[in-house]
Amino acid sequence: MIFAHTKDIIICGDFNINYLEDSPHKQQLNSVLASHGLYSIIQFPTRFQNDSYSLIDNIFINTYKFTNFTVCPIINGLSDHDAQNLIIHNIFKQKPKDSYYYIREINDVSITNFNNKLSYELWEDVINEKDINTAFNFFLNVYLTIFHSSFPLKKVHTRSASKSWLTPGIRISCINKKKLYLAQRNSDDINLTKFYKNYCKILTSVIKLAKKT
Repeated sequence: MIFAHTKDIIICGDFNINYLEDSPHKQQLNSVLASHGLYSIIQFPTRFQNDSYSLIDNIFINTYKFTNFTVCPIINGLSDHDAQNLIIHNIFKQKPKDSYYYIREINDVSITNFNNKLSYELWEDVINEKDINTAFNFFLNVYLTIFHSSFPLKKVHTRSASKSWLTPGIRISCINKKKLYLAQRNSDDINLTKFYKNYCKILTSVIKLAKKT
């Protein structure tokens, strides 16, 4: 189902329906897309041929979600179709979600189990079948059944480690902080210790501010 309040949907392309004219095809397409919360936003011609022009290249978006946007043509001179440039101003970056992947545990125990199951299989359907294609399908079905039972898929979750706030400047400051720590630890200079503590406070404030933006 296309319509979903949690999804941001943009559909674009050459629809071969001239939106500069009212037609049954235009009304039908509008009705279908409007039922999913999608509406046309292109109001200018997109194709020029000889002395005629039309609006057949279109962009449909969730206008109830994208409320602040601008759109304009891009004339590239390479085609009779102009490109459309859509800029959405009210997109907010979502927090990264946990992701996952699948693995198979292949070790000595699972390999032994796999070999044992294969050794107990009689392969009667494969041996007795005269048609080579059918025999191969029987073999593949039995083999894959044993394989998947011996090496089942295991779902492994991984937490996103994205740190967009960690800019090159903050990285350099963290390296300098470590150098200052080592220097003041091996020194009796009180001023160096005070400078290190003040540096830490400033860096902490910068990091907190970066994480909020």
